[in-house]
Amino acid sequence: MTKTIRELSAQEAAFLSRLAADGQTIFSAAQAQAFWSNGETTANALSRLVRKGWLQRLERGVYMLIPLEAGPQRAWSESALVIAPHLIQPAAVAYWSALHYWNMTEQVPHTVFVQSTRRKRQVEVLGMCFRFVVVSQARFFGVARRTLDGKPIYVTDREKTLLDAAARPDLSGGILQLAQALRTACPDLDWARLDDYLARWGGGVVVKRLGYLVETLSLPVPDLKYRLERWQGLLSQGISPLEPAARAEGPVITRWRIRANVAVAAPGRNIE
Repeated sequence: MTKTIRELSAQEAAFLSRLAADGQTIFSAAQAQAFWSNGETTANALSRLVRKGWLQRLERGVYMLIPLEAGPQRAWSESALVIAPHLIQPAAVAYWSALHYWNMTEQVPHTVFVQSTRRKRQVEVLGMCFRFVVVSQARFFGVARRTLDGKPIYVTDREKTLLDAAARPDLSGGILQLAQALRTACPDLDWARLDDYLARWGGGVVVKRLGYLVETLSLPVPDLKYRLERWQGLLSQGISPLEPAARAEGPVITRWRIRANVAVAAPGRNIE
């Protein structure tokens, strides 16, 4: 969306200067009301600033300051990672989006996946689709705070990203994408942290998929034998599919209680 820049009143200029000084490039109407005193005045002021090309409305009650660098046509877009925590709280960029952030995949998802303990419908902001995935409070952990161009972003850390991808391959590019992520991230992972996360998660299908993949891919994991024995102590009953989107066929790997219904193997090695 492009807009032509228009002149500001003294009060409007003071408001935008305050936002810039405080580093508030994205803010809520409630935050703006601290400057404009009351709800009606705030709503009118924000509407004027949107029309004049100084603000971009992201969704109801959420606005973005368009900086001077946008030029006279006011064309500007913030990173999806910066916008995400302003759409819902708590929030963590997760699943396929987090895999891409940590360079565990070269594929760029068309949807921005955001994990939260609250429900929210999928929205489109500045041409970007945000999908909100609700999890229990007990499974909302492992969130890393980083900065992008000096602005805070929140993303699941490498280890939690792998757990989430194992729990929801459908939101993470599938089990083959998870296998590639494990290969890529293996040298950078904190394996003790991953152990703790698996215990905190409670095992289940997550430990089945990760255990099977780590073993099958012959990854150079420290203390591999001891670690996998510990993981097997977390296994739940029943046989789970390796790839939930694939057909229920292929061998059952009893030591991991998983059906290997897709071929995942280390180079030069076949799954038996």
